[in-house]
Amino acid sequence: MKRKSLSSCNVSLGLLFTAVILKAVESAKGKYAHMLFNELFEDYSNALRPVEDTDKVLNVTLQITLSQIKDMDERNQILSAYLWIRQSWYDAYLKWDKDKYDGLDSIRIPSNLVWRPDIVLYNKADDDFSEPVNTNVVLRYDGKITWDAPAITKSSCVVDVSYFPFDSQQCNLTFGSWTYNGNQVDIINSLDSGDLSDFVEDVEWEIHGMPAVKNVITYGCCSEPYPDVTFTLILKRKSSFYIFNLLLPCILISFLAPLGFYLPADSGEKVSLGVTVLLALTVFQLMVAEIMPPSENVPLIGKYYIATMTMITASTALTIIIMNLHHCGSEAKPVPQWARVVILDYMSKIFFVYDVGENCTSPKREKEEECRLEGDDGCQRKHKEVRSSLSNRNDDCSLREKLNGNLNKSYGVHGENVRETVNCCSCYKMLIKNIEYIANCVRDHKANRAKGIEWKKVAKVMDRFFMWIFFIMVFFMSVLIIGKAA
Repeated sequence: MKRKSLSSCNVSLGLLFTAVILKAVESAKGKYAHMLFNELFEDYSNALRPVEDTDKVLNVTLQITLSQIKDMDERNQILSAYLWIRQSWYDAYLKWDKDKYDGLDSIRIPSNLVWRPDIVLYNKADDDFSEPVNTNVVLRYDGKITWDAPAITKSSCVVDVSYFPFDSQQCNLTFGSWTYNGNQVDIINSLDSGDLSDFVEDVEWEIHGMPAVKNVITYGCCSEPYPDVTFTLILKRKSSFYIFNLLLPCILISFLAPLGFYLPADSGEKVSLGVTVLLALTVFQLMVAEIMPPSENVPLIGKYYIATMTMITASTALTIIIMNLHHCGSEAKPVPQWARVVILDYMSKIFFVYDVGENCTSPKREKEEECRLEGDDGCQRKHKEVRSSLSNRNDDCSLREKLNGNLNKSYGVHGENVRETVNCCSCYKMLIKNIEYIANCVRDHKANRAKGIEWKKVAKVMDRFFMWIFFIMVFFMSVLIIGKAA
């Protein structure tokens, strides 16, 4: 027990001794840091470029770390990003011997005390021209200064929305000195690309790279070269949101347009369906127009909307024409012979169009067929029988009139029997005329009705024909937009 207590006491004393030494070291370093700071900045000026020879170029190493994409404004073509900007350079007047200051190799001081390169974002699109964040810089004993500063940048970006919502964008971030030329301050890439290790995933965009390229440009105003570093941010849009909210509803609505041809003409809803679908697509088109910039490049989904709206307009116009054919009555001309052959004989069989009032689910009944045949041929047969019997009676009447006339001449017989015979014959003649008039009226009515039925069948065949044509068009347009996106 005594040994354990002694060992625990030794450990406690050791820890206490170590803490005292560290505190003494820190206080000593703090003392040397104040001494170093006073000696370094006694005659230092941050207004001039810190080089011993004015003809010597000062190299500034630049590194960009992308932390987050805050916003991508396609309409105004502005990219908002959260960056960490690291700049490092050597100051010839801020060096010391670390052995004289108890091994102190670096200090952290406010950045406004030292000279800083005026590197700015060339393609900045922000109205705020405030100074960079005044963070501390790390100053090393060999004169190397490292300045890490966060920044929220708004840069101009040329947005190409031709393949929206399956588009990719390339936005440039160009950094360079605003006043120093390449003979005074040169910019060097720290890496071949921007640092994406700390990037926070965005809900709308995927990052496919951020390559960096150094450019040396000679402007027309000056003969000196001006270097800059351009970071190209390669973005790929995540299209799931737009597929489920803009594209898929349009495809489903566009498939409703051909169904307007399948509606019965007597329902009165054929034109209403086409107009309703057209208005629905117009609403979606306005939603896309509010997002996209007003440029000449029409987005892919906008082209699909325009093509679908054109198709629906054409289908509505064709529906109106077909309804006029359906409502052709007895006053219309007969169906032309070519239409009988092409539409009624061939196309009706291809598209399985039956007579008006029939469909493929209700087969023809034998009784209805017999009634129809009986209505056509049986009526004529009965009419012939009635007409033959009346004609026989008419012949009998004429024969009786002749016999009665001969009897009257030979015997001079006059009486009631002769009068009744003459009255009966005159009734039969009037009855024949009335029946012939009724038969002619029924025949004309059937002919006119058959003419209207033929026009209705022509309209029905044309409805089925255009329905399949527009279904194929909608299908191929949907496949085409998906193929272009891929």
